[in-house]
Amino acid sequence: MTIKKLTMIVIFLLVINGLTIAKEPTQLYFGDTHLHTSYSFDAFLNRNLTADPDTAYRWAKGQPVIHPYHRARVQIGTPLDFLVVSDHAEGMGVLRAIVNEEEELGDLPMWGSIKRWLSLKIVRRAVEKGTGDEIFKDILPDKSQQVPGTDPVIDPDNKVPNDMLGDTTKTEITAWGEIIKAAQRHNDPGKFTTFIGWEWSSLPTGANLHRVVFTPNGAEESNKFLPYGSDQSQYPEDLWAWLDKTSRQTGAEFLAIPHNSNISKGYMFSETTLRGQPITIDYARTRMAWEPIVEITQIKGDSETHPSLSPDDEFAGYEPYDFYLQSNPEKYVPTPADFIRSALRSGLSMEEKIGVNPFKFGLIGSTDSHTGLSSSEENNFWGKMAYDSTPETKCLSVIADSNGTGWDMSAAGLAAVWATENTRQSIYSAFKRREVYATTGPRIKVRLFGGWSFNKKAVLSERFAEIGYAKGVPMGGDLTRPTKKNKKIQFMVRAVKDPKDANLDRIQIVKGWLDKKGVTHEKVFNIAWSDGRKLDANGKLALVGDTVDRSHPDYANTIGAPELSTLWVDSSFDPDQRAFYYVRVLQIPTPRHSLYDAIALQKKAIKKLPEIIQERAYTSPIWYTP
Repeated sequence: MTIKKLTMIVIFLLVINGLTIAKEPTQLYFGDTHLHTSYSFDAFLNRNLTADPDTAYRWAKGQPVIHPYHRARVQIGTPLDFLVVSDHAEGMGVLRAIVNEEEELGDLPMWGSIKRWLSLKIVRRAVEKGTGDEIFKDILPDKSQQVPGTDPVIDPDNKVPNDMLGDTTKTEITAWGEIIKAAQRHNDPGKFTTFIGWEWSSLPTGANLHRVVFTPNGAEESNKFLPYGSDQSQYPEDLWAWLDKTSRQTGAEFLAIPHNSNISKGYMFSETTLRGQPITIDYARTRMAWEPIVEITQIKGDSETHPSLSPDDEFAGYEPYDFYLQSNPEKYVPTPADFIRSALRSGLSMEEKIGVNPFKFGLIGSTDSHTGLSSSEENNFWGKMAYDSTPETKCLSVIADSNGTGWDMSAAGLAAVWATENTRQSIYSAFKRREVYATTGPRIKVRLFGGWSFNKKAVLSERFAEIGYAKGVPMGGDLTRPTKKNKKIQFMVRAVKDPKDANLDRIQIVKGWLDKKGVTHEKVFNIAWSDGRKLDANGKLALVGDTVDRSHPDYANTIGAPELSTLWVDSSFDPDQRAFYYVRVLQIPTPRHSLYDAIALQKKAIKKLPEIIQERAYTSPIWYTP
């Protein structure tokens, strides 16, 4: 074969796989911003005794590692481009130090010999048992008597009681230093990016208000502070105030990412603050300065929307997680303030009232794995906790008294970033401008641009991205009233399948808008699809089908399409109405990890859970403001 023929074949393969030949203004990078190691107390209690930050980075880079529970050699299917190790700030590294009897424990001033012996005994027994229930039940809040949407009861001194471990500051300083060193050691600009970060784990009355915090800066700035935890304050505005003060004192930049709003009991996106006060302009601006991104999907469920909130959306309620994080759990009650789509709608209303939108955020996915292994691949899923990484142990509760099991969760998700290069500052800048999106695990490639004057030919052009940037705004961007009257808003979309995964079913646009009476609405539009199907009179599209072999398991790419693209014009566009638009891309159905386990265990089904899953991607919205 001649060089010329080989070159033509390569070009042809690139084209049919949807990859442009010309260099694009930004490149796509996949990563995980939410990964726990043995330095997190709950990860350690659930038998992650050995997978430390170094293990997490080696796994993410594609190297084989030893699983912390069953000790087998494991390896990610496709390496990541970037990773944030985000261990809990509260008691960071402390339980690990207690069990290992590390030297710094001897200097803790509140450790008497009896107290130390009792604590060691309690922790070791919990670790040997495997579930950590004895300590979890003391740490998790009891069930709340509050009504969702009201101010939760929080300890008057605004701190989480945790006197069993005494003064652990020196241990946390040691752990933080080791986390920084691991991130610095594995950071390889242009090839693999590490971010220094942690999780602030506020959980008043079992309402999940957690945030992952990370910085694009390195050891020089990060060694000047100790991560801020919910044991210092459970109020988000106190976290933001600390970030502001610490940024000015150290020169460090920060970004906070809320997650699991699906189990926030109506508090994550409430139209009042956690203290029950009205949201002001200053509050809204401060929130958006520190929290331009939210996590829409992860192992503990999907937070896009709920069937009770979006009854006309046939794909609402993807991978629900109906369990609160608390002892003696109460019944799960979904509210609008728990989900992303209704929060985006609420943001339109609030901007009309106060002039600022506090919920103008981009969307990402991540795992929240506590195994030290960022495993978002359904056929290579190692559970949320190390202890639920085998089929036999998934039937055990992973959270004390929650009634949930490892099978109630699926492998998810990934953060996709359009950045100029694979470096800390470039990826951080993409987060700040919201040019990011979420997938539930597969590496689906999605481009979205909004504007007023795109040409239909641009959709098929090799210069797709260049044209999009020149004539419009990318995902996460803003559009204002067009200069010419009677212009309709346009969206140029291209989606390409994960080369190692399933074909695509369809592309949808989710629109939310505020009418003249101040009422918000939503509608889902099918805008591109596979297999020659036709929309019915109501704009609905028949299901793509199902090729999953329940006996193997496997699936066939005999349905769906490797790539979908279109130029969509909103014929219902009203230039006087605030609106947002985001894209949802669906794959064809594939096997869920519960089906893999059922076959391995030779069971017909597991806990009546779905055997298949329809993975997806969510882009950050584009907003229109009159």
